[in-house]
Amino acid sequence: MILSGFYSASSLLKSSGAFWRIWTRKMSADSSSLTLRQQQDGIRINLEKIRSNTAVRSNSASLSAARGPVFSSGHDLKELTSARGREYHSKVFQTCSEVMTLIQDLPVPVIAMVNGVATAAGCQLVASCDIAVATEKSTFATPGINVGLFCSTPGVAIGRALPRKIMSRSKQSLPRLQVAMEMLLTGRPISAQDALLHGLVSKVVSEQQLEEETLAIARRVCESSRPVVALGKAVFHRQMAEGRDAAYARASAAMVENLALRDGQEGVRAFLEKRKPVWSNSDEEAHM
Repeated sequence: MILSGFYSASSLLKSSGAFWRIWTRKMSADSSSLTLRQQQDGIRINLEKIRSNTAVRSNSASLSAARGPVFSSGHDLKELTSARGREYHSKVFQTCSEVMTLIQDLPVPVIAMVNGVATAAGCQLVASCDIAVATEKSTFATPGINVGLFCSTPGVAIGRALPRKIMSRSKQSLPRLQVAMEMLLTGRPISAQDALLHGLVSKVVSEQQLEEETLAIARRVCESSRPVVALGKAVFHRQMAEGRDAAYARASAAMVENLALRDGQEGVRAFLEKRKPVWSNSDEEAHM
């Protein structure tokens, strides 16, 4: 799935052949806040449609929008006043967490296509995606500290998305916690190039190349076996939350499970026979 400018109640799910796209309206600085209604009726409902569609044979769903200056400016602060009450506030952040978790739990990869400002929950969204492609003008920030609201929930995704060791511009190795905490404690935005350096995004391209590069990645993913991609994504996210030994045990079991799939054996046979594999995209096991 490719995701760019999001959380509109007017979003529309479309199939583009090999992958899915969710188109939303143009985002501006005034219309890009993440309201509770937009979380529930926009991206989440479309993600759930993809997850529940058992007929899906695509590997990469795509969530896109008309271009605008803002990818997402995060939560709508008008919903976070004391007049709304604790119960409403809890619902806002619970729903947001469910959306971010759903992105990682989908059996298809989710690709963020960023062309603008991604702050707070918008930055959290980028960090939650499997792959992120951004334009050179894009910026990323967790500015909640500046309005007295620490970006605790974005910190969950950002802290886990950054690699364990990050090379600074001075070629010094920095722990990821320091990089994440600097973003969270200062609220200062980082450039697309710094986001690439820190591992928050996968690739930085020109604005003219953004859609072409993102779709190229999606199409490449779609060339692989759907159940193998789904298995691989699920195992990767699960083992990242485990210790080394447990992670290796899980990954080893997953590779054995992968080999039992029809497409697992088809890929091995195709390599040995020096031909291109023909994927069944079936969850069925091979007769071994």
